[in-house]
Amino acid sequence: MIGVWTIAVMAFFSCGANDSATEGMVQVSGKIENFPDGLVILSQFTDNRPKVLDTLKVSPSGEFTYKLAVDTPTFYELNLYGQKVVRLALYKEDVELKYNFSDPASLAIEGSQDTKEMLKIERLMEAYQLEVNKLNEAYYEAMSKNDAEAIKKIQSDAMILESNQSTRVKEMIQSMGNSFAPLAAVGLLNPKNDFPFMDELVTKLNDNYPGTVSILQMKQQLDEMRALSVGQPAPEIELPSPDGTMVKLSDLRGKYVLIDFWAAWCKPCRQENPNVVRLYNQYKDKGFEVFGVSLDRTKEDWVKAIADDKLAWTQVSDLKYFNSAAAELYQIQAIPATYMIDPDGKIIAKDLRGPSLENKLAELFD
Repeated sequence: MIGVWTIAVMAFFSCGANDSATEGMVQVSGKIENFPDGLVILSQFTDNRPKVLDTLKVSPSGEFTYKLAVDTPTFYELNLYGQKVVRLALYKEDVELKYNFSDPASLAIEGSQDTKEMLKIERLMEAYQLEVNKLNEAYYEAMSKNDAEAIKKIQSDAMILESNQSTRVKEMIQSMGNSFAPLAAVGLLNPKNDFPFMDELVTKLNDNYPGTVSILQMKQQLDEMRALSVGQPAPEIELPSPDGTMVKLSDLRGKYVLIDFWAAWCKPCRQENPNVVRLYNQYKDKGFEVFGVSLDRTKEDWVKAIADDKLAWTQVSDLKYFNSAAAELYQIQAIPATYMIDPDGKIIAKDLRGPSLENKLAELFD
């Protein structure tokens, strides 16, 4: 139902402010207690995948020291005996870690400031994932019982959780100053909701660390998303209605329009339709419209679903599933998906449904 959103290029690079390491070399050392049998493996992240660099020699007392050449901010991973993973953000500072296998919360980092920041990010993400797991369990239980009220409550709680997590992540990023580590936390944000913040952050990082490949890759991704960010003009859609008439999104200019990507075969879409019908009837006389874009494959299924769900608003489709011209234009990878645009045709919100759609319409019209 819900999960942690991740951008394609995660932040596998970081650096600190002090040049304590030998020029071009960084020392990774540590002390491990109560360790099991196995190996300590050091990997470097390349294109989001860890590449094994070496197996570290650990003394009988659990101590190890390893030096490696680091000529650019880089993210590494220490796999401790296949039971604990520690991510390291290294550039100019040595790092030392301490961990006791009898105490899972005992991990301590000394040295590399950016690795310390990475540890904060990891712990924040772990706490969030625990909350997500609880909601998912409750959701599937409610689904098995067909408990509509419980499902609605869980969906509302999920939206609140995501919003609160976004706030926590942004506050953490802002507390890190000029550290490189915040790039790792960008993957915990949703560009649909946090694009301006992410755009400003990546611009700042690019200014502070010019030429860093990971930043340039993320900057390119954000540039591609910019056309669909809040405040931008909604791209034109022109597709046939069920009777074959070509209809344009811009035909509804002057009203608040919910662009609703859905399909007859999409169960969550069909479950949401009664809510949209109710809100449409409530606000249509105040300037609210819906522009339905179906990702169906057959006209028969599409038309039947319109009739069955009593969808009285504009409907269009080229019946090309996710290969629909509109779906590709709006980068739709899953449905239901929505965009809210204002009377001037600018995007003002995304992915509104359930309570979030109701709240937005009340904000606009009440």
